[in-house]
Amino acid sequence: MWMRKLILLALLAPAAAFATTPDKTASLRDAALKDDVAWDIVEGLTTEVGPRLAGTEAEARARTWAVARLNSLGFKNVRIEPYQMPVWVRGIETGEIIAPFPHKLALTAIGNSGATPAAGLEAEVVLFRTIADLEAAPDGSLKGKIAYVGNAMKRAQDGSSYGYYGKARFAGPNIAAKKGAAAIVIRSIGTDNHRVPHTGNTRFDEGVAAIPAAALSVPDAENLERVFARGKAVRMKLVLTPRNIGTQESGNVIAEVPGSDPAAGVIVVGGHLDSWDLGTGAIDDAAGVAITAAAAKRIMDAGTPRRTIRVVWFGSEEVGGYGGRDYLRRHGGEPHALTGESDFGADRIWRFNVTVNDAAKPVVDRIEAALAPLGVTRGDEPATGGADIRPLVSAGVPVIDLNQDGTRYFDIHHTADDTLDKVDPEQLRQNVAAWTAMLDVAANAPEALGKQ
Repeated sequence: MWMRKLILLALLAPAAAFATTPDKTASLRDAALKDDVAWDIVEGLTTEVGPRLAGTEAEARARTWAVARLNSLGFKNVRIEPYQMPVWVRGIETGEIIAPFPHKLALTAIGNSGATPAAGLEAEVVLFRTIADLEAAPDGSLKGKIAYVGNAMKRAQDGSSYGYYGKARFAGPNIAAKKGAAAIVIRSIGTDNHRVPHTGNTRFDEGVAAIPAAALSVPDAENLERVFARGKAVRMKLVLTPRNIGTQESGNVIAEVPGSDPAAGVIVVGGHLDSWDLGTGAIDDAAGVAITAAAAKRIMDAGTPRRTIRVVWFGSEEVGGYGGRDYLRRHGGEPHALTGESDFGADRIWRFNVTVNDAAKPVVDRIEAALAPLGVTRGDEPATGGADIRPLVSAGVPVIDLNQDGTRYFDIHHTADDTLDKVDPEQLRQNVAAWTAMLDVAANAPEALGKQ
């Protein structure tokens, strides 16, 4: 009899070692395909709060809203962790071609742009086809002139062209300022053909005075290049009156699904609560905070996971990633098992990548099996995480990327078109299902995932 018991225990041991099973994970995943929690979060945040520029009263209202919503969903230890940050706000923004062919321009100021005089700035425009052309311009050659940089961003499912073409916005204003330019306008970093310009942040080196910097809508940029093609001098007038309002409060909103084994480490998931001020921040990034919170709630409602799942709605990502750095400052000494972020819209997840310890490879295999029925394949590139969790990743925390289809993301990114109607409920549910399956496997895995 005792021998039979030993054999039975030996047969049951592998299954007992897991706090979840493939069938349980599949059941949770498939139920999430009918999820309404994520949609309710996106709808509520965009309707009841709207645009959430970092460090402003609107972002503060978003934090208050987030605490109430996360508490109502049943999360534990819900709180705000505040910090201070410098704040830039936009003002009046208009532009027009004065000569040789007058045209009104659809444009918007780039974050951290300097200001023109209140009456505006009028100057000759110098054409640069690429950011490399601007970099090659002789020092001082742009004194008193407006630089224009045109580069046509290309569509890519993984959004990979953003890094290359985005340099015109990330670095172009700083480069133009060093060349002596009075201002800079760029073709929007986007893939649409609408008269809706794309904003976004830029940075000036210490000691470099910020110059007025604006992005033209793609049709306006293309029209400007056709004007240049006529071979005549081009003059433009800009009125941009943004201002820096000093140090203000931002903060991260944190909620938890407590685990049964504190020594197993914490899994951090989330997105960013702030948004640009032109639209209502539906795809960037109300969808991301909604997806990850809805998935974490499904794990919570299914029972107590082994690892604590910490949902973080980061503040001030758009203007410099202050929330991610503050999170690391406060929590970097805690054991973190894994991290992941949703910040690429709301379209379906098609691939995942990981950067994990060797011991976690069996966990990754189980995640692959759980995601395959959703049409999600395993990639062969290292995961890097988004801007909010990059400080954690740099500190050595294992990371998983659930890659969303970005084919249309840069049609909408950082524009007034970033509104609720751009979120497809069915694709949103597929996201929740994928995150639910991943979290169920990772949060309950017996294997070590990271430094604990």
